[in-house]
Amino acid sequence: MADAIAAAFRFSAGRRREALDQDEMLLFALVRAVEIVGEAAANVSESTRAEVGIHGLPWSGCGTG
Repeated sequence: MADAIAAAFRFSAGRRREALDQDEMLLFALVRAVEIVGEAAANVSESTRAEVGIHGLPWSGCGTG
């Protein structure tokens, strides 16, 4: 999950929103990175979700729970 997030940040560094309309490969890479994060988040156990928050938010407040 962390690797996919880091990759998305690397891919989008210095880019503007318009780049997604102009660069099909960038769009595909970012969509795939988000899919990977979502798939990984869906597999996090309930006990881990209860223990882990993101930026101080409970897991359920992060849109994944």
